[in-house]
Amino acid sequence: MRQVSTEEWLEPLRQRELIPADCLAALVVGSAARGWSNARSDHDVYVVTTRAWDTSTSRPIPVPLDPPGVRSETFHEDGRRWEVTYWLDRQIDQLLSKVSWQEYERGLAGEALTPREEVSLGRIANCLTLLGEDWVQGSRKRLADSAFTSFLVVRSLNLADDAVEDALGQMEAGDMESATLSARRAFGHAVDALLESHGHMPKWRPNRLRIVAPSFLPFERYWALETMQGYDAADAKPWIREVLTLCQDVSLRVETP
Repeated sequence: MRQVSTEEWLEPLRQRELIPADCLAALVVGSAARGWSNARSDHDVYVVTTRAWDTSTSRPIPVPLDPPGVRSETFHEDGRRWEVTYWLDRQIDQLLSKVSWQEYERGLAGEALTPREEVSLGRIANCLTLLGEDWVQGSRKRLADSAFTSFLVVRSLNLADDAVEDALGQMEAGDMESATLSARRAFGHAVDALLESHGHMPKWRPNRLRIVAPSFLPFERYWALETMQGYDAADAKPWIREVLTLCQDVSLRVETP
């Protein structure tokens, strides 16, 4: 895919007057920022401001912050949908406060952030900066120094452990179908924890696992288990046991920052 210049990103936004005078930063987020977008992918842009954006064409998106929401503008350019989301600088401050080490010590893994908040912070860590390099670098440092990664890893490991216990109990009861589903769920959470421990959000899991490239989980083995190669519905126990054993191995190897 051809690399798009900063000016090519900004031009459609400026033409529509979507970059306000008080803009602190503008960043491309999501698949386009990582070079993983395809012809059907949306273009997602975050704009950080000091004053709330409010126009007749924008729609509200609720988030549990003060103020309790962000605004979003959408348009189409060259057959592709763009979504521009406006965050207040103080809202980002609030997000970062939610993942402080003080909050982590309260034992709030999995509860500190809503899914939208979690994704938004993860996107800042892996964005393409259009405007406001200093703001982005400062926010990334604050994020790196926070307990954000630890929140994610502990949450995913707990979910993996719960699913492993479910699978073991269901297998003992002879409910192999439920045990299979629980094993798949455990595997997903365990791999997510592994990726999160390296600073990667779970979306696009195969791409991110290739980047992390853990020696104990070659991509070929991961993909075989993810796609259930070798699974025999008539004798599911060997596959379930292999998955659960790997989940426990991952849990032991993943380090919580």
